[in-house]
Amino acid sequence: MRPAGSALRLTIFIGEHDTWHHKPLFTEIVHRAHSAGLAGASVFRGCEGIGASSLIHASHPLSLGEDLPVAIVIVDSEERIRAFLPQLDQLAGEGQVILDAVEVIRYTGRAKGTL
Repeated sequence: MRPAGSALRLTIFIGEHDTWHHKPLFTEIVHRAHSAGLAGASVFRGCEGIGASSLIHASHPLSLGEDLPVAIVIVDSEERIRAFLPQLDQLAGEGQVILDAVEVIRYTGRAKGTL
C-alpha cells in the first residue's frame, strides 16, 4: 500500500551534468528508487542556483554549457526512505540531501458519471 498520512520527503540536490557510469545521475537515482519499490520520484530542473562551489548557475540564452541545479524528490514512509539512503551513499559525489516530515493527501479521482 502506498503512503497516505505521515511520510518522509527526500530531496536530493545535484548538478544537471553529474553522471554515474556515463549517464545522468538523476536518471540513476530515479531508476534505483523504482527498483527499491518507492512510491514515486520526480526530477525538477532549476533555472538558477548556487552550488557548493559558490558559483551561480543560471539558464541564459548565451550560456548553453551551464550545469543547472536539479532536485530529485521522493516521498514514501520513513522506513522505506531511510532504507534507501545507503543507495545514495554509493552514488554521492557532490550534492545535498534533505529529509523532512510531510503529510500525504492522495487524490484518486472521481468515479465516472459523478459531479
